[in-house]
Amino acid sequence: MRLAGQGARSLRLWGVLAPAAVLVLVAALLALGRASHPARNTAARPPHTLVEVSPGRCGRGWDDPRPGVQVFDLRNTSDQAAEVYLEDPGTRAVYGEVEGIGPGTTRALTVRIGKGAYAFRCVPEDSDAVTGPTVRVDRGRPGPAAVAVTVHDLIPPAIAYQKWVAGGLDETVRLTGALRSAVDRGDLAGARRAWLPAHLQYERLGAAYDAFGDADGRIDGTDAGLPRGVHDPSFTGFHRVEYGLWHGEAARTLRGPAAGLVKAVTALRDDWAQARMDPAQLGLRAHEILENTVQFELTGRTDYGSGSSLATARANLDGTRAVLSRLRPLLTTRYRQLSALDRELGQARTLLDGFRHDGGWTRPAELSRADREKTDAVLGDLVERLASVATLCDPRRTS
Repeated sequence: MRLAGQGARSLRLWGVLAPAAVLVLVAALLALGRASHPARNTAARPPHTLVEVSPGRCGRGWDDPRPGVQVFDLRNTSDQAAEVYLEDPGTRAVYGEVEGIGPGTTRALTVRIGKGAYAFRCVPEDSDAVTGPTVRVDRGRPGPAAVAVTVHDLIPPAIAYQKWVAGGLDETVRLTGALRSAVDRGDLAGARRAWLPAHLQYERLGAAYDAFGDADGRIDGTDAGLPRGVHDPSFTGFHRVEYGLWHGEAARTLRGPAAGLVKAVTALRDDWAQARMDPAQLGLRAHEILENTVQFELTGRTDYGSGSSLATARANLDGTRAVLSRLRPLLTTRYRQLSALDRELGQARTLLDGFRHDGGWTRPAELSRADREKTDAVLGDLVERLASVATLCDPRRTS
């Protein structure tokens, strides 16, 4: 499975609740450019406040605090780009943020203000962070907030996950070795039985694929973009062996691809001790694993004959849980919907397990309409919730 890398963010807001994140983002986009055009119907549109962004006057302009949804038009009057956070100056919990505000430009931030203390924190590109004056609101319910995660916070879970991957690669080497042995002795039925456990073991390591580099293409690549498709010499790895096993190829033609798979997996295992995962990407990978599952596995796009796409989706679910278990200490105090996420992960596991039967797994194309809609809904909602995890675990500068 190749991760799509949906990491670019031009406007980042603390979407601690997935539906709230969508609402806040839409409100922010609608608010852009309205600072100089006050709304005629003030009951229907949130008020605007022009706030200065600069090292010397960070947060200046918010002189009339009031509860409710508000739009802050952040005007960068300095000569360098800056990120801006609206936070609780005591706990450092962040209510909203905008990054990449260029010199002389204005960007909008929409948040819900309630009882509490607030301060803007300006983080210039090449200078120290500056915290503006504290503003207090005496009533109302504030929007969601969370303490920023730093790269330092993410190093321990990244190290723990990398060690877990090492064990997973050991098991992948063992299982691919069993697959190769079956092919070498001409036992194609045994090879078909051995192929799925080996492939699923590799799929569970999804958050590490970026660190695997080119090795992932050799191990789990598809024929997409290859001139000769499945017959191209560059088509290698699990799916090349899968295609041959389920399309009547003789054992002698599969010995080379099976040996190449074992060689690639073993080399990756042996080199893994020198690899370094980027801690900043861990939360994003937790989201991308299931995002790619919806895109590729639920559509059957990576099925080369085994009919095991839903088994792969189930393995990807295990991979997501493996990442989340390492991030849990950070999420416990930051993500209000963690228990709901856990429940939905359990529901998804039960749902996917229901598609397993004695003869293998139901193919996506064979799902009933009701099962298809339920599967799409459950995994789609998980992808939305995990987008909030990615946002919360995206490291911020704090100084």
